[in-house]
Amino acid sequence: MIKPLDILLVEDDMDDVDLLKDALNDNNVHYKMKVIMEGDKVYNYLKESVKLPGIIVMDLNLPKTDGKEILQELKSNLPLIDIPIIVLTTSSSRDDIDYCNRMGIRKFITKPNTIEGWNTTISSILDVASAIQN
Repeated sequence: MIKPLDILLVEDDMDDVDLLKDALNDNNVHYKMKVIMEGDKVYNYLKESVKLPGIIVMDLNLPKTDGKEILQELKSNLPLIDIPIIVLTTSSSRDDIDYCNRMGIRKFITKPNTIEGWNTTISSILDVASAIQN
């Protein structure tokens, strides 16, 4: 049996959550996903988790605690530092991209606005996930 991709999605826009789920399903990805919609809940959720997610997909623009602060927390705490992170955000700011890369994320993706774009996003997520497993 194929092991499901274990995703923690940190996203406050329910439409984007649904689009990502639809794209995963359309691409026949076997996954399980926990969604957290407020930035201030991410660290405690991970700290209390019995099993850490295989990958985190997160927005930068979040209520209560923004994505940059979450990255700072995750990348400064063992064993969270090793969880691969993909930033999926509306931002295409060079400052945001540079910051995220300095924080050691695996991929920075600007949110797509087409079905084809979402399929490419899924392909990128799967590329990162397969690199981790190998």
